[in-house]
Amino acid sequence: MWRIDKRILAQFDFLSIILIVPLVITSNWLIGEVVPALAQKQLTYVGVASLVFLSVFLLPIRRMSWLIPLIYWLSITLLFAVEFFGHARLGAQRWIDIPFIDATIQPSEFVKPALILMLAYIISKNPPPVYGYRIKEFLKISFYILLPFILIAKEPDLGTAMVLLLIGYGVLFFIGVHWKIWAVIVGAVLLFSPLAYKFLLHDYQKTRIQDFLSEKPSYHVQQSIIAIGSGGFTGKSKDDATQTQMRFLPISTSDFIFAFLVERSGFLGALGIILIYVMLILHLMSLSIYNDDYFIKVVTISISFMIFIYMGVNISMTIGYAPVVGVPLPMFSYGGSSFINFMILFAIMQNLITFRYKDMYDGRGTKSFL
Repeated sequence: MWRIDKRILAQFDFLSIILIVPLVITSNWLIGEVVPALAQKQLTYVGVASLVFLSVFLLPIRRMSWLIPLIYWLSITLLFAVEFFGHARLGAQRWIDIPFIDATIQPSEFVKPALILMLAYIISKNPPPVYGYRIKEFLKISFYILLPFILIAKEPDLGTAMVLLLIGYGVLFFIGVHWKIWAVIVGAVLLFSPLAYKFLLHDYQKTRIQDFLSEKPSYHVQQSIIAIGSGGFTGKSKDDATQTQMRFLPISTSDFIFAFLVERSGFLGALGIILIYVMLILHLMSLSIYNDDYFIKVVTISISFMIFIYMGVNISMTIGYAPVVGVPLPMFSYGGSSFINFMILFAIMQNLITFRYKDMYDGRGTKSFL
């Protein structure tokens, strides 16, 4: 474990924590208005996530970097285990039963930090040349992105799979890949998208897309739009928030919590939360842009992409501009897995930033990092 002192903590990124706190507080307030028991459970998740954050933050991550490939392949092994021993719910096989404690785990959630760490590990070992990665390096890194994508999409969980795909290739775009490779990829996507829609998507996935493209939105989206429109400029009181209190708005504590937020706090509340997300994303991007450490670059830009994708998709689907998929509003929707995942990623980021110059402080004068 690292020995914490004031000189090391001076490197700690307090701004990201400051921006996360109002998201957690506002979320718990909203959840508590609908189901107080869920708010208590969410507080438990926050407590667990805080302990996980502290535990991961204190690990000597750079010195333990040799474990990253093992963590990645363990996550892949769990995804394969879902195929053979998975527990099915609502037509999807995404969970593995944990014996003796009557609980399940969803391996696809563990893949997100594992993939991000693996990308950071590979890129830090072999940084891109001046004009970006060429085809050999691109295909090698693509293998690590596409393998979990295929396994998760097969469950099926296309939402999570697409998030991984966008994060992986978003990182490669940011880090640098030769422009000819991107030109070929864009052409291939445009060419094969109709075939993928016809032969690869499940019926319920096609239905979601058709609902999105139709003039009349689905019931869920209709109720969400009513809630958002009725919030006005400053929102309604708890008793007047009929869409939520009378249960017209479905899944108001998780998938459609943004609509609940706007009904209660109006345009001003929505603007405030969106501005917090924007500041957090821009802050993380700045940490990545103005840093020459590829480990930090990859982790910070991955978290910013992840928050942007989750926020963009979630808010867009609540107002009818994206198909309804199970993508939570990051660190805001009810649920433990997603929140703990983000805290793990932020802990990794904080560790890499805070302890980057540790050797400068301990007087040994030798590098112990990658």
